[in-house]
Amino acid sequence: MRLTVNGTSHEVAPRPGQSLRTLLRELGWFGVKKGCDAGDCGACTIHLDGEPLHACLVPAFRAAERQVTTVEGLAGPCAPGDGVPDALHPVQAAFVAAQGFQCGFCTPGMVMTAAALDQGQSRDLSAALKGNLCRCTGYRSIADAIEGIADAAAGMDGSPVAPCRHSPPAPASAAVVSGRARYTLDRDLPGALHLKVLRSPHPHARIVRIDTAAALAVPGVVRVLTHADAPDRLFSTARHQNPGDDASDTRVLDPVLRFVGQRVAAVLAETEAAAAAGCRALIVDYEVLPACLDPERALDPDAPLVHGARPTGEDAPPLHPHPNLAAEAHGEIGDVAAGLAAADVVHEGTYRSQRIQHAHLETHAAMGWRDPDGRLVLRSSTQVPFLTRDALCALFDLPREKIRVECGRVGGGFGGKQEMLTEDLVALAVLATGRPVRWELTRTEQFTATTTRHPMRVRVRLGARADGTLTAIDLQVLSNTGAYGNHAGGVLHHGCNEVIAVYRCANKRVEGYAVHTHTLPAGAFRGYGLSQTIFAVESAMDELARALDLDPFELRRRNVVRPGDPMVSTSLEPHDVQYGSYGLDQCLDAVAASLAEPPPPAPAGWRTGSGMALSMIDTIPPRGHFAEARIALEDGRYVLRVGTVEFGNGTSTVHGQIAAEALATTPDRISLRQGDTDAVPHDTGAYGSTGIVVAGQATWRAAETLAALLRERAAARLGVDPAACRLDGDGVSAGDARVRLAELGPAEAVGHADGSPRSVAFNVQGFQVAVRPETGEVRILRSVHAADAGRVMNPVQCRGQIEGGVAQALGAALYEDLAIDAAGRVATPTFRTYHIPALADVPRTEVIFADTHDAVGPLGAKSMSESPFNPVAAALANAIRDATGARLTATPFAPDRIFRQIGTTTQSGEEERWT
Repeated sequence: MRLTVNGTSHEVAPRPGQSLRTLLRELGWFGVKKGCDAGDCGACTIHLDGEPLHACLVPAFRAAERQVTTVEGLAGPCAPGDGVPDALHPVQAAFVAAQGFQCGFCTPGMVMTAAALDQGQSRDLSAALKGNLCRCTGYRSIADAIEGIADAAAGMDGSPVAPCRHSPPAPASAAVVSGRARYTLDRDLPGALHLKVLRSPHPHARIVRIDTAAALAVPGVVRVLTHADAPDRLFSTARHQNPGDDASDTRVLDPVLRFVGQRVAAVLAETEAAAAAGCRALIVDYEVLPACLDPERALDPDAPLVHGARPTGEDAPPLHPHPNLAAEAHGEIGDVAAGLAAADVVHEGTYRSQRIQHAHLETHAAMGWRDPDGRLVLRSSTQVPFLTRDALCALFDLPREKIRVECGRVGGGFGGKQEMLTEDLVALAVLATGRPVRWELTRTEQFTATTTRHPMRVRVRLGARADGTLTAIDLQVLSNTGAYGNHAGGVLHHGCNEVIAVYRCANKRVEGYAVHTHTLPAGAFRGYGLSQTIFAVESAMDELARALDLDPFELRRRNVVRPGDPMVSTSLEPHDVQYGSYGLDQCLDAVAASLAEPPPPAPAGWRTGSGMALSMIDTIPPRGHFAEARIALEDGRYVLRVGTVEFGNGTSTVHGQIAAEALATTPDRISLRQGDTDAVPHDTGAYGSTGIVVAGQATWRAAETLAALLRERAAARLGVDPAACRLDGDGVSAGDARVRLAELGPAEAVGHADGSPRSVAFNVQGFQVAVRPETGEVRILRSVHAADAGRVMNPVQCRGQIEGGVAQALGAALYEDLAIDAAGRVATPTFRTYHIPALADVPRTEVIFADTHDAVGPLGAKSMSESPFNPVAAALANAIRDATGARLTATPFAPDRIFRQIGTTTQSGEEERWT
């Protein structure tokens, strides 16, 4: 059939059942993304004869003799592979002006939907954009783009500043909004085999036999890989600088299966359909084994064992002997029992946080091939290309120079891509077949076979004197790490640290256990354990304030750490965390002032209330985080090479700003190369809020060194002292004399950073809410977030990070729940069954920055990517408590739970006690 795409005619022969989305991508129109293939997310939106449609739902044959417009052709006719157009469509230009994206994976679909709206639809964006999901932005900037509002960042006191005056747009802005930005699979790979995986139907089983004959007989199937073909080596999917931080308990393909969805075998075929048919044709005999699905029972003497022996690791021998114990945390300072006895008021409560999925719009994906030199090359959607390379080297006995890992632009991460979940199997397939291989997880696989946030049960006891002084903090934490121990110890220890280190108290105790169950593995997730424990402690602090008849802000002010105080959780041992700057007092005051304002009107009969919570986070992980940056002057322009990956965290923009400041130029004169193990020798990776504070430090040092070198060269040419020379854009000046950069010849400098010492960042969230008692429905009337981010280098971008963090946390607090049924299966495997926030669900959040300058971070900046997520659930729970009298102790706060809790509180006439 013939169809016309963006003015280019194509002759094609669609396969039976093929969707228009896959056809368009095969023709080279990579702006058409896959987020779900079910019509739920809108990432594949195109115009068919001018009508906006989800291309994944349109059979390809229905485009015969019709006009298709993708985001690439919105501004005018073009051909596949054309660069960014000279002139953007007005909607694309508006998205650039408002910086209406972060990772940008959803942006082509958003732009195409927005471009088709009439004036009436534009007045109700909640309805107009209900078919388009964004996981990064919080939607405010998207709405501003559609409404024609150029972004104006919040100033240090919350007031507007000139649009983008201090916030240069992301360097890839035009490429993102025009569909030219290249994500993991947005490139041709001639001759590539497609990989599909058969997954376990049982939570615990042993593979007895795999019959591959029928699968190999499927036309197009080339190879079947089983555990017999995989390295007999254990590793961890978690990626940290020190491999011993995580238990080595995983195999590429394992004959013992420990959760529903685990890999059984991989089929490689000429087409994706043939690979899927090959998986269906495999015959597997299983010996089904007893399973433990309940973390509360995991340490019982008769509990089924997830791993027959304790996984190996470098941690000290555990105190608890049960093999289902993945990690533990114990510590006490002072005497908690005495502190509780001395208290005038004690609050005890048990709080539970559920599994949630990262739900980044780009699923995990990788492709691999051999380059002309025989190197194994992996192109992957990862936050940690260098650590992934090193893990593959160890797994396959290859030296570093024989493996390259590169990234395109990555479509979201939130910690989920701090794992090696696709690269190992793709590497095995390339090595086994000698051919290029590509593998893209489906949305259902993303929900059922990757990782989640750790579900936790947190028991907390707080004691205080009548004046509000804390006398004791006692935490008991049970974390369900699932079938494998990736991040089990790190999440547990981190979750038990800053949550109590933020408060001054002489008596603190933690008992924490991370246990294995035969369920989907948990892993790294935004906040890394703190959102779960902060929900518990900040909810308990609210109850303490009520019992003491103290304002919740005042109770915090009397107990939070202040500069000069030691930051102590449960150990008095020295550490490298310090107050690079301190803005918690400003954050508390700012949110208190905002919540003191009368709330917007609520419907008649709804109960209103307000609540707040605070959080502190170390800005860098412990035990080492390293980065190197290289910057060169080439043909009069600067080329900056860094290892960090861009996945909506904004590091690309800020790296350019940092280098430009050191070199007295503008960011547009800095060309950036990133996310490639060939770019620099090493970078630990973009996780733990390190993209700016570690890698940015390396960039600053490299740029400073280059600036000094250029001044020396110019001084030699001009016959002056280098101290008299200054960089000024495209040259070096000394008085009236000047040398252009192009005359100074090529030059290069290197910068290193090691992630120590570490600083802390603070966040305070406040809500005013209305609750309808008859249904339990919650309506957010006001959302305000104050952040101590040090020097805010890019207010637009930093505000977007905060808005996105609050929006994601609201989803986790109100309705997101990755449910696992009694058979161990994920019961919410699609966006239809797992509700992430849409535009209609998210309030606009007022963002206020504290006025601080950090002594540790580059140019006074510190991290602000993870931390906004952490205090949200507690602040919302406290607001609902204030409105209704009902204390919610488990997330999500679904309307039926709120309704029942309101009824319980009303009937009892008193607060419900939790034990």
